[in-house]
Amino acid sequence: MSTANWPPGPRIYNLFPLLAGPLPQWTPHLERAQRLGFNWIFINSFHYSGYSGSLYSIKDYYSIDPRLIDPQAGSPTAQLELLIQTATRLGFKLMMDLVINHTAFDSPLVTEHPAWYKRGTNGKPLRPSAKEGNRQVVWGDLVEVDNANSPDRDNLWQYWLKLVEHYASLGFSAFRCDAAYKVPAALWQFLFSRVKNSYPDTLFFAESLGCPIEDTVRLARSGFNFIFNSSKWWDFVEPWCLSQYRQTAPFVPSVSFAESHDTERLAEELRGDLAAVKSRYAFSALFSTGVMMPIGLEYGFRRRLNVVDTQPQDWETPQWDLSDFIAAVNRLKMSHRAFNEEGPIDPVDVGNPRVSVLVKSSVDRKEKAILLLNRDRQQPQSCLLGGITPLLQGTTQVQDVSPEERLQHTPDFQQCQLKPSGINVIYAR
Repeated sequence: MSTANWPPGPRIYNLFPLLAGPLPQWTPHLERAQRLGFNWIFINSFHYSGYSGSLYSIKDYYSIDPRLIDPQAGSPTAQLELLIQTATRLGFKLMMDLVINHTAFDSPLVTEHPAWYKRGTNGKPLRPSAKEGNRQVVWGDLVEVDNANSPDRDNLWQYWLKLVEHYASLGFSAFRCDAAYKVPAALWQFLFSRVKNSYPDTLFFAESLGCPIEDTVRLARSGFNFIFNSSKWWDFVEPWCLSQYRQTAPFVPSVSFAESHDTERLAEELRGDLAAVKSRYAFSALFSTGVMMPIGLEYGFRRRLNVVDTQPQDWETPQWDLSDFIAAVNRLKMSHRAFNEEGPIDPVDVGNPRVSVLVKSSVDRKEKAILLLNRDRQQPQSCLLGGITPLLQGTTQVQDVSPEERLQHTPDFQQCQLKPSGINVIYAR
């Protein structure tokens, strides 16, 4: 099916810098991502880090972390520019992290621009924090920027604008806005309007995980091009995931992921269950407009990525190679309109509580996809699809487009059987 009448959603390969190593060594990873069918590369923060060594504790935004530089391969800037040229040659658009809620406590900005930071009653810069479950986590290596109320706000905002324009001029087409909900909407809107004056095709992705849904909706309405959704944690039963999707879909498309650099590895979480890993990736790719996958998921890596300690020596012996499967899922996604839009999603009762069925439509409801998921990881499950018929009104072609094995079903699709952790897809238009 041609994509001429609708833009494909972002299929993002997350190249984690500390695992990939020095920039000149990234070309094989880019070539693999191309073979897997991704069209974007997202690079976590690669700037010079502060005392803690965390990628997200930035000391100098205009320098590259020494761990990512090959001292024998020219200047750091030349190495970054060559990487960008290689990615562009391979057909990728590039996204980088934009971390402007905080800096490293030892950043020169703290002494050069003291008015840019939030301060406590003792006059010392405040450390950012967040609630994780019932506990409050404080990041001692960071200090919080006062983007909303700094007495030198104009110069602070101009600093962020020049930073974004600098990396846009190098060839970055998008920015993943870290902890976007902690930054005032007015600053985001200032950056959007100014940057797009010079670089009109630049996109901004809001990282909003861990914040209340009210903040996510606020971000969705603030002018971002994309947000990241929380479908990774959905059990396919509780209503919260579809509820959140319906609240944000009218305003902004979203990106799903089955794992990220902030989560456990999927292969570890699912205890090496290959079928379950396949199912979860396929769901993440087809659920929303965009999908993101970190380096190593294709090989079943089980060691969690760490923004301080990960190094190239942590590259694991592959547990499996899902390259063909991931490429098939990505081809399926890019070939059908409903998988590239934030159209309606309707759950359907198929008479078996272990089987979840979702009907995902294009925005205009002219194309529809039926996603069938067997949540049982040990046993095959059967279900009845009679309830699907009313939802297919207006469609004339029905095709099994499952990324791997076809659905076992009666000729009229009324009864079907799914393998353990099976995911099957029927497309109608």
